[in-house]
Amino acid sequence: MSWRPQAPPSRWLSKIPLRYHKIVRGTLWFGVLGGFAFLCFCSYFAILASQYDIRQVGNLPQRNIVYDRYNEPIDAIVGSNIDLITFADLPPFMVKALQAREDAEFFTHSGIHLRGLIRATVRNIKDRKFTQGASTLSMQLARNTYEIRAKSLHRKFLEIALTLRVENNYSKQEIMAGYLNRIYFGVSAGHLGVEDAAHNYFGKHVKELNESECAILIGIIRGPHIFSPWRDLDAAISQRNQVLDRMIAMNFINAADKERITNIPIVIQSRNETSTEKSYAIQAVVKEVNKLLTEEDIQLGGLKIFTTLDMAWQKRLEGELQKALLSLESEKGYQAPRLIDYVGSKNPEYLQMTAVTLETKTGAILAQIGGRNYEQSRFDRSATARRDLGTAFEPFVAAAAAERGKPIFVGSPVATGRPVGPEGVERIARRCGLTGPFLLTEDLYRGAVSATPMEMAIGLSTLANQGSRPRPYLIREIRNSENQIVHATGPLFFPALTPPAARKALSVLEETKGTDSFTGATGSEREAWTLRLGPNGSTAIWVGFDQPQVITQESRLKKLLAEIVNRLDNK
Repeated sequence: MSWRPQAPPSRWLSKIPLRYHKIVRGTLWFGVLGGFAFLCFCSYFAILASQYDIRQVGNLPQRNIVYDRYNEPIDAIVGSNIDLITFADLPPFMVKALQAREDAEFFTHSGIHLRGLIRATVRNIKDRKFTQGASTLSMQLARNTYEIRAKSLHRKFLEIALTLRVENNYSKQEIMAGYLNRIYFGVSAGHLGVEDAAHNYFGKHVKELNESECAILIGIIRGPHIFSPWRDLDAAISQRNQVLDRMIAMNFINAADKERITNIPIVIQSRNETSTEKSYAIQAVVKEVNKLLTEEDIQLGGLKIFTTLDMAWQKRLEGELQKALLSLESEKGYQAPRLIDYVGSKNPEYLQMTAVTLETKTGAILAQIGGRNYEQSRFDRSATARRDLGTAFEPFVAAAAAERGKPIFVGSPVATGRPVGPEGVERIARRCGLTGPFLLTEDLYRGAVSATPMEMAIGLSTLANQGSRPRPYLIREIRNSENQIVHATGPLFFPALTPPAARKALSVLEETKGTDSFTGATGSEREAWTLRLGPNGSTAIWVGFDQPQVITQESRLKKLLAEIVNRLDNK
């Protein structure tokens, strides 16, 4: 065995007393290994964060646009309701207010507020749970973009790694705008972003907000539900004042500015003024889209929804019905409840109306009116309320007789129906689109059957369409954000009657200024119907009360409906 002298210590180590050499070496090795472990730790979360698509930060769901049959936009909201803003749209005061309230060093930090993070970590250790987050706007944007909600160390480290990626790929201005586009301001489900909040609460674009309104919106961020101006205006004002106090502390404003701002009158829109569904027709569109597409597809936004609605006809039909009913209610001797007596009531019991117009040749829904006042009663009577038909059932009794080759006695449905029998009349009525219930006695010929206005419009279209029953449809096409067709609907027909039988059944309709119409009322004078056949559309109109009661004399009811038909153009 050869002997080798012990190597002398390195120059820097020779300056340290011999007894500390092992400690120093151990500390150095621990530092190297710790540094390597920290590098691996950072690399792991960097790799994990790199698997997320950074483009998602800037790709927000946009508003779904609804169009009428002429491809004109309709004022309607279906699903996603985000109107995107850019940093240039933000009032400078709002930028300062957000910075003061949520992230004082936003424009100078790298996405992570180190001192705040350390302070929050110490507090969390003391509390033994996650009570503090120390999130910057950049961290909140990353969290909202990628739905990082779980409170754990792993999620927090991933959030930090994603935040650094966000800061590396987007400017501070883009980050702030993205944050305000994504957060919830307490309006209602499906409504996100500061532009939507400005529109709903104040009826303005965000760029038009005054200083008080800016501070209110920034103030409710920390509690969008409990601080919503609709829920608690005093709480929203209190939050506004806290924002202003914070701005004073940061020398953005002074006490005189605060006093001036707090004296600005606050005008909050009511919920009714911001309704996303502004009519029965729009409500029907929303329900139909929800049936056709998944919630995820709807909320992704960017959809173009092409409906069959003829908005000009819809408004004209609704206007003429409303005018006629108001005229009836103002007549001397009218004793039933009136609309004017129930304005603001939660339990409206005034005279109602409902109507449906189908394009006869296709079944496309041109108009759908579910009631008289949408703001007071959202119940859509057009497709769900089953009402007694009375003499309005006569055309279908005639159809049953014509199909069996029996004679038709216009104005005498009992004589027309007897050779066919109640079961035969029911069978033909069902084939025309009516689903009952039917009273299978001779009273059926007199109209002892219930139907919805939608069913009556289908039945009239069947008679006018040579016996082919159309399937009604409201949505003709839906395209996604890439303009790809995701749904399309067209005409579909079912054989119901022979063409000669359908033509004979129409003989019970009266000629009225170039359009065929038929008015009917129940013998109890509690409701009335009009079936109106124009060159293009088949319209069914019902007038009555939700809780049946006498309206007025049957002759007056028929005259009222005839007046409506006379005023309508030739749809």
